Amino acid sequence: MSSRRSVRLAELSWTEIESALERGTRTVVVPVGSIEQHGPHLPLNMDTLDGEAVAERIAERLGDALAAPAIRPGCSGHHMAFPGTITVPPETLMDVIRSYCRSLDDHGFEHLVLVPTHGGNFGPVTTVAPDIGREVDASVIALADLDEHMRLLNEGLDEAGVDYDQDAIHAGAAETAVVLAIDEGLVRTGELEAGHEGEVSTARLLSEGFRAITDNGVLGDPTEATAEAGEAILRRVTEHYVERIEDERVAV
Repeated sequence: MSSRRSVRLAELSWTEIESALERGTRTVVVPVGSIEQHGPHLPLNMDTLDGEAVAERIAERLGDALAAPAIRPGCSGHHMAFPGTITVPPETLMDVIRSYCRSLDDHGFEHLVLVPTHGGNFGPVTTVAPDIGREVDASVIALADLDEHMRLLNEGLDEAGVDYDQDAIHAGAAETAVVLAIDEGLVRTGELEAGHEGEVSTARLLSEGFRAITDNGVLGDPTEATAEAGEAILRRVTEHYVERIEDERVAV
């Protein structure tokens, strides 16, 4: 049996959490994912897989942190034309985030890091984080810049030699690459097909839904994805977020 201690909060016992706090573990990373369509080739929990992988890597890199189980579902109303998608109102998501943070604050954690990995969750996280910060003793660090998140994904593709860039990312090269890196068996390779290419109106996506833009739920071309690119994306996102967290913890 491996002696390596898990950083996944949900896999630990309460006594192990208590011991971690006594050893100086003060940070918890909370991914905010979704259960929504990601084309015919990816599982509904793609954003959750991504968030949990990033949270675990961040916790391991920090060395004094734990990764909380992902909050899901998220705000996915614009995907509801595709079967299987589960959505909640922004107010519900914000209430759940607030409850997570209050619980972790009560136990003595001092830094609560919120990491949304689904586009529809960035707004609610940005809205609720300052309110929670005024309600709890812990600092609340919201890594919720959607443009930055998209940029990091495209930079990961470029780093791995995949010449493919998109402003709006969903179930295309970047996200397919991430799932290939996490568990390639989850990608239905026989169902890989390109979706809508070119510019996407965010306002139209939110008002009319994804089905008005793309018949198969995909933006871009997932056939461009590689596991190596997915690993590069996860590494780049992790490194950037670790730097942000370390800077904000020092500033508190």
